Amino acid sequence: QYNLALKYDNGQGVPQDYAEAVKWYRKAADQGVANAQFNLGLTYAHGQGVPQDYAEAVKWFRKAAEQGDVSAQFNLGVMYDNGQGVPQDYVLAHMWFNLAGAKDEDARKLRDDLAKLMSPAQIAEAQRLAREWKPRPAPK
Repeated sequence: QYNLALKYDNGQGVPQDYAEAVKWYRKAADQGVANAQFNLGLTYAHGQGVPQDYAEAVKWFRKAAEQGDVSAQFNLGVMYDNGQGVPQDYVLAHMWFNLAGAKDEDARKLRDDLAKLMSPAQIAEAQRLAREWKPRPAPK
């Protein structure tokens, strides 16, 4: 299902059709496939195949981020940083950037830039949340 979604999303061997891609991403996302959850979040963030809906994008990014998907963690950090689909929250943005930063240099840069806007107590709280975070396996 996920591979079929990618074909429609990218127009590989089939006409590009974002609505059809969303249908297949949703089927895979509902089964707990983190990549599909992340891509479904992107479709809502960009309004491709669905109306743009930041809250729905956050929902799907969170599902993938909680499984350890680095791209979803990065995007969730961006959503919290910008207050898109969630109230702006630098502590949670820093936490998600910190988690993604273990594998993503851009996330580390955004985390460090964001820290310049935060109090020491906020940074400490974000670091505590990141230390205590544990990935959750996809529901069976």
